[in-house]
Amino acid sequence: MSAPETRINAVMITHNRKGEMLRSLDKLCSLPEAVAVILVDNGSSDGSAEAVARSLPQVQNIRSPVNLGAAARNLGVEQAKTAYVALCDDDTWWESGCLSKAADLLDVYPRVAVLTARLLNGPEEVEDPICRILESSPLRRNEPLPGYPLLGFLAGASVVRRDAFLEAGGFHPRFFIGGEEELLALELVACGWKLCYVPELIVHHYPSSRRDAPRRSYHVFRNRLWVSWLRHPARLAWRRTLVALGELPRDSVAARAFCGALAGLPWIMRERRVVPPVVEGQLQLLEGVQLPSQSQEEGPLPSEVASCALPQ
Repeated sequence: MSAPETRINAVMITHNRKGEMLRSLDKLCSLPEAVAVILVDNGSSDGSAEAVARSLPQVQNIRSPVNLGAAARNLGVEQAKTAYVALCDDDTWWESGCLSKAADLLDVYPRVAVLTARLLNGPEEVEDPICRILESSPLRRNEPLPGYPLLGFLAGASVVRRDAFLEAGGFHPRFFIGGEEELLALELVACGWKLCYVPELIVHHYPSSRRDAPRRSYHVFRNRLWVSWLRHPARLAWRRTLVALGELPRDSVAARAFCGALAGLPWIMRERRVVPPVVEGQLQLLEGVQLPSQSQEEGPLPSEVASCALPQ
């Protein structure tokens, strides 16, 4: 048996998905790397915390009394004792050996803050269409990097450098779940960190049947607008807003999300801080990228990809 991997912890968040969560935790706890696993239970009422305590007592179980959404990951990363943290959803787990590979890469590339893995869906291990999109990123490489440079990441399939994550503030508590990665990604890049897609790293994803697609679409749409108004230069922010307005007649969820985005304007105006010119140039490189209409990942792919690297 190999020695435990001491450079990296795994952090998973869950909410009322006991069966999926136990399967994914069991996979993580069975990895030969023997990484320590932290579960953040987002106010589950289905006995998830008790089931973990019985079945997997080695897992550190943090219980939030309420559902914090993506911000629950912040609690797990804060509790981690390692330089790197592998982020997981309750329906994802890492391929054997990949966490040690990720730690090796982060050791070699000290300015890289996030490594996003290749996503394989279901027992058939079908590559998610988003992987081809990430491989075709037009961002330029101005220094040696692992994989492909990005302006974002997949929160359930990435390893983060703990200090960089905390320095950038983690996931914003207002964003809940759905496109929550985009703001954090821009914060990291604005601080000079690099984000990369590395297809040699693999995450398995068994999409949960327990999901509220309209609610998630609402958050994705609203959060896309919030990020535009918070960090994008005026021209790009207006462009994305006009795209959103063009979708309103066809989508009642988008209409509600647009109203929800407008309700956030007071705090957005207080916190608006446009990205540096070098980041603006990278955003402009990504304008006009054509996206497929659907993915096997949670939520509609265009909005998910917007949070992973490719703004619309």
